[in-house]
Amino acid sequence: MAGLTQKRDLRSGRSLWADSAFLGVPARPLKQAISVDVAIVGAGISGALMAHELSRDHEVAVLDRRPPMMGSTVASTALLQWEIDLPLTALAKKIGQADARRAYLRSRRAVDDLGRIVADEQIRCGFQDRKALYLAGDAYGRRALEAEAEARAAIGLDSRFLTAAELAGQFSVERTGAILSGGSASADTAQLAAGLLRRAAERGARIYSPVKVMQAASDPDGVTLLTDEGPAVRAAAVVFCCGYERPEGVSAPDSDVISTWALASTPGAKLPPWLRQTLVWEGADPYLYMRTSRDGRLIVGGEDEASATAHADPALMREKRDRILAKVKQLLPKVEVEVDYVWAGAFGESATGLPHIAPVEGVDHAWAVMGFGGNGITYSVIASQVVAAALRGGKDPDADLYRR
Repeated sequence: MAGLTQKRDLRSGRSLWADSAFLGVPARPLKQAISVDVAIVGAGISGALMAHELSRDHEVAVLDRRPPMMGSTVASTALLQWEIDLPLTALAKKIGQADARRAYLRSRRAVDDLGRIVADEQIRCGFQDRKALYLAGDAYGRRALEAEAEARAAIGLDSRFLTAAELAGQFSVERTGAILSGGSASADTAQLAAGLLRRAAERGARIYSPVKVMQAASDPDGVTLLTDEGPAVRAAAVVFCCGYERPEGVSAPDSDVISTWALASTPGAKLPPWLRQTLVWEGADPYLYMRTSRDGRLIVGGEDEASATAHADPALMREKRDRILAKVKQLLPKVEVEVDYVWAGAFGESATGLPHIAPVEGVDHAWAVMGFGGNGITYSVIASQVVAAALRGGKDPDADLYRR
């Protein structure tokens, strides 16, 4: 049976995070009709952050057709960045300088907010503060990065341009330049989502899986969700946190679902010490991105393709693995790694690099959250704040940024 949201094969291969410890979540089947303040459709990282925030003052139910976290969440490489895929200077040309400034500063704040949530809730997810090294590439070269670093610094962001000589001296990387920024982080994305769902459950949130939402019918007082299991869910409001499985009838202008690939080495890889504190990505198309795990794995991804299904091709996965390894070798010639995990997944991108966080047109009391870009987890933090403000009768000052 088809459901209300698109059904995609969101990942393939063997993800590092799927084998993580501490992934237990108190999920249950939906055996009878329920009524709650807010129903959240999706139990990945977006739904987990939403449930964590809304369960503070609402009765919440979380519904997912899969086990919790087993969609796009475990395909993430969990680079928790405030840097948006589209540089500040390029974003300003699309949405205006003032709005681009707001978008970057809000993204920067979201990383700090996530760090506070992890600390306050004592979630075991390997959260670690990181610097970010943004390398010059074929899409954004030395001059573009110099201008970008200057624009970021002008609005108070911790970013500085490194010349080719400085980059080689500090990092032994041969590129024409780079931007070194503070304020990013990394984590085990599955452990993070599971910990957030457990904390929400401790505050009374109920998590139902597997449950497929077939239809949503709104009226002046709320929304009724019909499910494949039979029992209905009645809610004053519903939030679709379905990642790249777009709810039926919901559009996100200028956005596409593509495929991306990633791999992780065996633990204890011989890596340069600086890489243990630094995320790396590049101004290229497609771009390479990498980080380490707390047990010394190199986690690296990229080779994106403009296809929503290419990630499911086993032969292509082997080809992409080899290409990624070749790029790592070219960038860091002295690094030797043995591959332990290889996986791929669906990934969303938009023309601005910004997510879609907005009410659903034609369905009263319903919101859609669709994270696009390389910092989807950061955007999920923002989404939980934007939606929570609206459901509490207020308005987030940056909500308009995500309704374009």
